Amino acid sequence: MGREVNIDSIRALEERIEEGDGDLIRLKRARNSLLNISTRMPPEILGHIFVWRAFRERNRLLNSVSYSYGLGKGSYNFLLVCHHWFEVASHTPELWDFWGDTLQQWQNRHRYHGNAPLDLVLDEWGGNSKAVFGGPLQDALKDRAIRDKIREVHITHCDPKLLTSIISSLTPDGEGVREKRIESITLRQKVDTVIITGLLDFFAQATLPKLQYLDISGFFQIPSWDHLPSLTTRLTTLSLKLEQSALAQTTSSLISILTSNPNLRELALSNAVLPEDIDGSAFRVPLRHLRAISLEGEFPRVSGLLCQLELPAALDSVRLDVHRCTVEGISQTLGPYMQDLFRRDIRFQDRLEILVSLPPGCVGISVGVLSDHYYYTFCPRIRLPSASFKMFLTGPPPSGQALEKLRLDLMAFTPQDHAVSFKAEHRLTAPEELFVAMPNIKMLWLYDVNFSNRLLQPNPEGPHSNKRLLPSLRSLHLENVGPDEIDWDLLKAYLVHQASEGEPISLQVTGRNECVPLEVQNEIENLVEEFTYYEVCGCGCSVNEVEEGSEDDEDEGDEDYEGEEDEDGW
Repeated sequence: MGREVNIDSIRALEERIEEGDGDLIRLKRARNSLLNISTRMPPEILGHIFVWRAFRERNRLLNSVSYSYGLGKGSYNFLLVCHHWFEVASHTPELWDFWGDTLQQWQNRHRYHGNAPLDLVLDEWGGNSKAVFGGPLQDALKDRAIRDKIREVHITHCDPKLLTSIISSLTPDGEGVREKRIESITLRQKVDTVIITGLLDFFAQATLPKLQYLDISGFFQIPSWDHLPSLTTRLTTLSLKLEQSALAQTTSSLISILTSNPNLRELALSNAVLPEDIDGSAFRVPLRHLRAISLEGEFPRVSGLLCQLELPAALDSVRLDVHRCTVEGISQTLGPYMQDLFRRDIRFQDRLEILVSLPPGCVGISVGVLSDHYYYTFCPRIRLPSASFKMFLTGPPPSGQALEKLRLDLMAFTPQDHAVSFKAEHRLTAPEELFVAMPNIKMLWLYDVNFSNRLLQPNPEGPHSNKRLLPSLRSLHLENVGPDEIDWDLLKAYLVHQASEGEPISLQVTGRNECVPLEVQNEIENLVEEFTYYEVCGCGCSVNEVEEGSEDDEDEGDEDYEGEEDEDGW
C-alpha cells in the first residue's frame, strides 16, 4: 500500500502554481508593452496590418473579374499573440465585414458579423452551391440594408432569379433609407436570354451620395437612365455594358450622367446611344480628369461619342472596338482621331511598342509605351499609356492586297518613327515599306514567316535599294517558321552584315518540323550574340530547345519574356 495522499499539500502547491502563472502572464504583458510594435505603432496602423495579413489574397482591383477575398489558413493567428493585439483586432471593423464570396459561405458566416459595414460579394461562376437564399440569411441582408451597413456590392455570374432576390432584398419596403454609404457596385451577368429585373427600384430608392464605382454589364432591364444622374456626383469609374436587347431606344440621360460626375477617371460604354436631339458639335462633355476610356459598339455610335466627349490631352488607356466599320470610316473618322491622340500626348513620342493583330473580319492595332525594362516580368507596376483599336469590317472581306494596304494606311496614323518594338500577328506581304517607316525598331517579332526571296533587306531594284532596313535592330524573333519557308543563306547574309557593323543581334526562332538544319544552327551561333531555337509540334507545344552557350548555361533557359496578354492585347 502506497503512501497516503496529502490533499492539503497538493492544494497549496496548486495555488502557488496559479499565482506563478498569474505573475508570468503579467510579466509577459509588461514585456509586450515595451516592444516597439506595441508602444510605437498606433492601433489604427496595426489594424490595417491585420487586415492586410488576414486578406492577403483579397483582390480589390476595380477592373478585376473576380472579387474573391480568399481567407488563408492561419490568417487570424495574430489574435493569439497578446492581449493588446486581440483588443486591436476586435476593434478593427474591416476584419469582420465579409461573409465570403459564395452563397454557402454567406449561410455560414452572416450570423457572426453584426455591426461592421458589409462588403457583399458573390461569385457563383462554375459553382453548384446547394445553399438557399432566404430565411435568416435574407432577413440579415435586409436588416443591413435598412441600417445602412453595406459598403460594397459585387455580384457576378449567379442565377438570374437569385440575383433578382438579392437586389430586391437590398431595396427596403416603402420609403426605406434614402442616404446610403455604398461606395462600389458591380453587377455582371452573362446570360443569353434572361433579362434581370428589379435594378431600377434598387437605384431609385436611394441617392447613393458616396458611390464612386459603378459597373453594370449583361442583360439588365433598365427602362430609363433618368434616375442615374441624381444618384451621385462622385463617380470615378463608370462602366455600362448592356446587351442591345436590354437597352432602351435612347439613352437621353447619358450626357447628364457624365456631366454630373466631373471627377470621372475611368469610362467604359458598350452599345450606348447618343440622344437624338443633341448636336454633338454644339455641346461637348468635358472630362478633364479622365484617365481611361473604352468604347464598344457600331461605328456611328462610337464616332458620335468621340465627337461628343471633350477628352484631356493625356490618357493612360484608350480602347475602341468598332463594329460595322467601313474602310472609309477608318480613314475619314477613326484615323484622324488616332493621329490627334498620339500627337497631343507627348508620352507617345518615345519607347513605343506596336502590335498589329488580325482577328477574323477585323483590323486591329495596339500602341503602348514601354518602360525602361522591355520585358514585362520586370516592368514596374505603373500606368503606362496604351491605345488599342479594333475595327470589325462590314461587307465582304477585302482581298489580301487590299487588306495589307488598309493595314499600312492604319499604321500611318501612328508615330511609327518612335517605335522601338514591333509585332505582327499575321504574315507580312510587303514589309519593306513598313520597315522604312520604322527605322528605330530594336525588337522585331514576325509571325508565320514566309519570305521566299529576301529577308530584312531592300529590293535592289526598288526605291529603297540604297537604304539599310532596320539599322537599330537588336533582337529578332521569327515565329511559326516552316522547314522550307526561309532562305537561310539570305538570313545569314543579313546577320553577317549586322556583325560587320559591330552590332550583333539576338535571334529566336520558333519552327515547325525541324525547320532549322543543324549545320545552319552552328553557323548562326557564330554570327549572333544569342541564338535560341524552339521546335513546336502540331499542337503548338515546344518539344525541344537549342540555345547557344556552354553546358552549364543550358538549364538556365531563355530569359526573354514577352509577358502575359491583357484585355487590350498586350
